Amino acid sequence: MVENVIWPAYLDADLSREEGRRVSLDLAVEEPTVDEIAQAVQQVGYDAVIERSKTYPREYEPRGRVLVKGADDATKSDLLQATAAYLDAIRA
Repeated sequence: MVENVIWPAYLDADLSREEGRRVSLDLAVEEPTVDEIAQAVQQVGYDAVIERSKTYPREYEPRGRVLVKGADDATKSDLLQATAAYLDAIRA
C-alpha cells in the first residue's frame, strides 16, 4: 500500500513554487490546515491520517502533514489537484 504525503505548503497560495507550492495559484488556498486537507482527502475518497508534529523541510514552524492511504490508483499530481479543488469547496 502506497502512502502519499500532503504538506500544507503544497496547497498554500501564499507560497511560490520555489517555496513548495505544487498546485496552480487558482487552485491554492491561503494557509490551509491539516484538518481541512484531511477532510478534502476524505471527500475525494481516500483515508487520511493527520500527523500534527511534523514540519515541512522548507519551513520552521510545524504545521503537520496528512498521510493519504490507499491512493494506489492515483498519481500524486492528480491527488493534489482533486484535494485542492475540494479544499476550495470546503471554504466556500
